[in-house]
Amino acid sequence: MRTRISGGWVVGHHAGRHRLDAGHEVVFEGDNILYVGPKFEGPVDREIGAKDKLVSPGFIDTHVHSGHRASHRLITDAGRGDYFGQPFFEISVPKEGTRIHGDVRYLRPDETGMEAELELHALFTVAELLRNGVTTFVEYGSQLRIQEALMTQCLALGVRGYLGPGYDSGRWVGDEQGRLKRVVNEENGRREFTGALKWIERHDGAGAGLIKGILVPRELETCSLDLLRMTREKADEMKLPIATHAAYSIIEFYEVVREHRKTPIEILADLDMLRPTLNIGHGNLPADSVRLNYPGAQDLKLMGAAGVSISHCPINIVRRARVLDNWQRYTELGINIALGSDTYPRDMMLNMRTASYHGKVMSHNYKAATAADVFSAATLGGAKSLGRDDLGRLAAGARADILLIDLSGRGTLRMGPVRDPIKTVVECGVGDDVDTVIVAGEIRMQNGRIAGLDIDALRQRAQEAGERVWGNWHTSDPLGRTHDEMCPLSFCPASYRDGVIE
Repeated sequence: MRTRISGGWVVGHHAGRHRLDAGHEVVFEGDNILYVGPKFEGPVDREIGAKDKLVSPGFIDTHVHSGHRASHRLITDAGRGDYFGQPFFEISVPKEGTRIHGDVRYLRPDETGMEAELELHALFTVAELLRNGVTTFVEYGSQLRIQEALMTQCLALGVRGYLGPGYDSGRWVGDEQGRLKRVVNEENGRREFTGALKWIERHDGAGAGLIKGILVPRELETCSLDLLRMTREKADEMKLPIATHAAYSIIEFYEVVREHRKTPIEILADLDMLRPTLNIGHGNLPADSVRLNYPGAQDLKLMGAAGVSISHCPINIVRRARVLDNWQRYTELGINIALGSDTYPRDMMLNMRTASYHGKVMSHNYKAATAADVFSAATLGGAKSLGRDDLGRLAAGARADILLIDLSGRGTLRMGPVRDPIKTVVECGVGDDVDTVIVAGEIRMQNGRIAGLDIDALRQRAQEAGERVWGNWHTSDPLGRTHDEMCPLSFCPASYRDGVIE
């Protein structure tokens, strides 16, 4: 079926960059864009009106951790000082010998009876991404059964997923005094790596290309050099992108320098892993960061020379009082900035806005991290990190992944008068402004509704699951804290004694 979208603003593509035109049209047939430009003269089978809408390429979220993220609700305005603001340690490091109750990402391989929870985590993830206009996402290394569940939902809801079971040579736990302890199991890491390769070989290309494989050694400091070397070799052989957390934590930086006398980025350079299709999770704490006071820092130059990609997750890191030091310097050196959500909310417009505002402040330049820059990061930057020139753009020959974003404010005055829809979306938009999502030429959401999905029921299921996680938090917390002790309510509830509020 040949479809024409007309009547709105169109984000087209020319000479490697987006362009913006009022009144242009987009014509696609199947999973292929045929035409972007002024009036299309050929026949079409279907018309989609885009009056008062922005016609945009689908967003690419390059950093997704699956689930409803109930654990992350425990780190807002709270946390242990000895973790140096790294949220990963707050919510994913259990007391040794335990696992986080209710979070299926940490199920034992032989554990059964959690199928409903696996389905909920995957459905919530993919539905939230779709509702916010994400047409392609990268999942950052959850275990095999999570990947299976995500694949099921990607195929059911029609979203592109870069999936692959994560692997590492060990993990962080809390010892009997609540201190961080690294447990090493190189044999298990090799076994997980082999399992990841088999999974990718079996499923890469499923759903007419909706499912693609990616290699994910989870964190640099928990992977041996041999495991990283094997990753690079297989990535070259199988033509796969790679994603890993690196240059993202003070503790990670210190541990790697202490063990190898090289920075995390220098290790990746030595292993010949730096490349545009290496997606470095965060990359906001390279040796060059003023927070590290590292002499002779050259990380950013190494990253730029290789054109490496980072998945910048601005909402997640600013929530922990961290930022990307200088958006302008990163881009001037040649580092490809892509955007990711990492945690909640999976709203790319809010992430674009946060990236723009903090990019200006940290670059000391209000002309840095412009609306055009962050919009490109959420589209073209993500595509580059995956080695794809057919995603993140509206151009003849590209995949038919298209958004219609409502510029009316949807019953509010939030948008105001619209002069430049890109700046309006970045400065005033939210995910709920996404009206229609088309992936691979199929309408996956229309008028803000995903066919067959009861959003209210899904939200209620997530609430109940979150309360189970919180209620059992003390059983795995390294300090034995309840969820209320770990993260007190913003305003303490009144307590009653003899009928008097204290």
